[in-house]
Amino acid sequence: MESSSSQFRQVVRRLLRAPLFTIVAMITLAAGVGANTVIFSVVEGVLLKPLPYPQPDRLIGVWHTAPGINIPELNMAAANYFIYREQSRTFEEIGLYQGDSLSITGIAEPEQVEGIDVTESTLPLLGVVPAAGRLFNHLDDSPGSPKTAMLGYGYWKKHFGGDPSVIGRTLIMDGEPRQVIGILPQNFTFLNRPTPAAVVPMQLDRSKTFAVGFNYQGIARLKPGVTLEQANGDIARMLPMITATFPMPLGLSLKMVEDAHIGPNVRPLKRDVVGDIGNVLWVLMGSIGLVLLIACANVANLLLVRVEGRRQELALRSALGASRASIAKDILLESAMLGLLSSFLGLALAWIALRVLIALAPVGVPRLHEIGIDAPVLLFTLVIALLASFLFGAIPVFKYAGVRLSTGIREGGRALSQSREQHRVRNVLVVVQVSLALVLLICSGLMIRTFRALVHVNPGFSNPDQVQSFRIYVPPTDVKDSEAVLRLYESTQHKIEAVPGVTSVALTTSVPMDTDQSNDPVFAQDRTYREGELPKLRRFVNVTPGFFSTLGTPFVAGRDLTWNEMYQKLPVGIISENFARDYWGSPQNAIGKRVRAFPKDEWREVIGVVADVRKDGASQDPPSVAYWPMMVTHFEGEDDIRVRRGVAFVVRSSRTGSQSFVSDLQRAVWSLDPNLPLYAVHSAGYFYQQSMARTSFTLIMLGVAGAMALLLGVVGIYGVIAYSVSQRTREIGIRMALGAQQNLVTNMFVRHGLQLTGIGVACGLITAILVVRLMSSLLFKVSAMDPLTYAIVCVFLLASAFLASYLPSRRAATVDPVDALRAE
Repeated sequence: MESSSSQFRQVVRRLLRAPLFTIVAMITLAAGVGANTVIFSVVEGVLLKPLPYPQPDRLIGVWHTAPGINIPELNMAAANYFIYREQSRTFEEIGLYQGDSLSITGIAEPEQVEGIDVTESTLPLLGVVPAAGRLFNHLDDSPGSPKTAMLGYGYWKKHFGGDPSVIGRTLIMDGEPRQVIGILPQNFTFLNRPTPAAVVPMQLDRSKTFAVGFNYQGIARLKPGVTLEQANGDIARMLPMITATFPMPLGLSLKMVEDAHIGPNVRPLKRDVVGDIGNVLWVLMGSIGLVLLIACANVANLLLVRVEGRRQELALRSALGASRASIAKDILLESAMLGLLSSFLGLALAWIALRVLIALAPVGVPRLHEIGIDAPVLLFTLVIALLASFLFGAIPVFKYAGVRLSTGIREGGRALSQSREQHRVRNVLVVVQVSLALVLLICSGLMIRTFRALVHVNPGFSNPDQVQSFRIYVPPTDVKDSEAVLRLYESTQHKIEAVPGVTSVALTTSVPMDTDQSNDPVFAQDRTYREGELPKLRRFVNVTPGFFSTLGTPFVAGRDLTWNEMYQKLPVGIISENFARDYWGSPQNAIGKRVRAFPKDEWREVIGVVADVRKDGASQDPPSVAYWPMMVTHFEGEDDIRVRRGVAFVVRSSRTGSQSFVSDLQRAVWSLDPNLPLYAVHSAGYFYQQSMARTSFTLIMLGVAGAMALLLGVVGIYGVIAYSVSQRTREIGIRMALGAQQNLVTNMFVRHGLQLTGIGVACGLITAILVVRLMSSLLFKVSAMDPLTYAIVCVFLLASAFLASYLPSRRAATVDPVDALRAE
């Protein structure tokens, strides 16, 4: 019996003596292993890896549900926070947070930075340990206390060079002085939000808190041993305490809140971080897994050919006393060696591909910075490499490990053509490759159809790449009077209109598809509501005159706002077409009707109806929208004049996207107020593209998987036909000698390839029908059973198979009968 080391050396020598086989097998397998490593790295980093906080399994997102007003996910109100913190039996601690954007002035040029507003308990329950200074305490979070802030580590390093003396220094944020009390840790990330440059305390005033007003997001740490069901039950117990403790806002009644049927809906915090991207990642993981199976089938075919060439050797070894286990070990050792070598090559390919993938990943992919090749990924790569080795190595083991001497010598004679039995395994492997390739190509085809449908959707605006947007925030310390703020907006608009290349300018609180959402009920004067009944929620957007013409959103009926109407605070408004049809049947019927946002507000006349805009993305139905003037009074229960201080400018220009244009816009704004930094500078086309980014990303990944599968499948068919031609040379010679025509010989092999492909297509169709339903949530205006996609993919695959079969079949037709018979 050979020693293991001797057997190992023989395997290495055999692989080195067949460099073409070794290289082709390694590249094929490395492509499958590397692709799976890449996708698993993303799945592990995004979905499987625990959140980077102490005891993350006890962290939850605190949400509610309000089925009475059709809101499946309702966040937190300040009243909920106070009651839950004081009365909860299941929470160890609870905190609130919300995203913010802060202007910092007085250092160099004014700068707008990412910020987060938190309550005093939010950072401690996440286990945050400051890099310098301290966290917020109860005094920092108390109303009327001196303003404080913590700086992000990156911002501290960039602007202050890591100088510890910044602790205690006062910075101007949103026009207010704030004392820096601490520095966030270097690798701190706040859930799925961008790394903040600053964090500030909310300073909620309990005495001014109402029972409703769900404006914040909640996070809590459960007590040890507490389940989500127990936490939900605890919240259900506390909800009645809120309306019993805090007053209702003006215009809302207790019955309205009761009819909303607000209930608990807590969930693991990881769900808030990850969102719904899990469906996409698991579909991609399954798709790339199919590529690995196809690669294994291809390598198994190569190994079968290689082992068939050793039948006489294996038969002699068996006759000399080698056991079946020894021969099996030899074959499996060779496949394992290929698998391990391929895993190293696959890891190198994965490392490169991962860099590209992260760069191409759509904005909003959570935990992107946590994706990498770590210990679990290395273990996964090793496991799938060994598993793949077993898969493609087991087939020749079962077929040849027990070959007998007589059989080996008889089948090894070159004078005999191979039997159907010897071709059967390779044919089965080709059928498997074709069927799996068909599944992946159908998935890719459905995503192509989805992307095409998205591209042809009318978003409700025109030429978004020619619309430049940017935001500013006017703090009350900078301009106190509301009307003065509006005049600043109008003056800035006129300054921008004078910039070369600008054709129109307007302001809004929400650029289409920028993810900004504000929803509230809208009452209509000519409709009757039961006592306490709340009407449907509508999207609220504040605009200035010219907003719709700048975007290219047409009026369906009526007219636009005027600056005079805003300065006079006239009660007017504009609604979307679907709003008009929902309430009054047609846009024309809506003109002159009166609506309001709160039961105690004054009625506002509908002066215009505009086309629907897909504000939530090309794949989402357009929301029903109420467009209000930028400055209003007697609005949402408030008598004071309200002007939105955080606004977005939309500028239509042929220069959109150029840095010189942005610089000109910045100078125009600073000519009126040098303390207003521009931020969120993007074209409307940027938001439009981002709305389709996830579909594009999925399309690219499935397209790559489908292309790899098609290539491997075609190579498999080519290999089987080419090998069949080489093994049947003598038979072909006899046929030619007996008068067979060249085209008949060619057709024989082409027919064989198409038969295998046809069986594979049939099996693949059955598999696809069962599998593609899993990706239904990713499709848009395309059925998972779309017949056109299935037909095109089948025809394309059959055409590819015909070409792969025809090329080696031509060699058969050129065989010289005399030479073929003499060679035997």
